[in-house]
Amino acid sequence: MISKDTLFAVSLFPYLGFLWFLTRCGKTPRLALIGFYFLLVFVFITIPAGIYSEVTFGTSLANVDWLHGSAEFFLTVSNILVVLGFRQAVIDRRKKSQSTSE
Repeated sequence: MISKDTLFAVSLFPYLGFLWFLTRCGKTPRLALIGFYFLLVFVFITIPAGIYSEVTFGTSLANVDWLHGSAEFFLTVSNILVVLGFRQAVIDRRKKSQSTSE
C-alpha cells in the first residue's frame, strides 16, 4: 500500500501538468490562474508546518489548531482567487454578449 506522504508527493506531478496546460491554453482568466498557482504556496507552507507540528508537538498538523488554521488560510486565499477570476470572466462574457446582441 502507498503511504499518504508518497501519494501526496506523486500527486504534485499531475497538478504541475494541469498548471502547464492551463497556462499554455491561454483561455484561463488571469486571476483564476494566479489562484491555481497560489495553491502551490499552500502546499509548500503545509509541508514545513506539518514537520514542525510533528517535531514540536508530537502530533499531526490537523491536531494543532492555530498552525493548521494558518496553513489552511493559504488554501482559502487560493480558492477565493480562483472563484473571483472565473466570476469576473463570466461577468465579462455576459457584458460582451449583451453588447453584441443590442
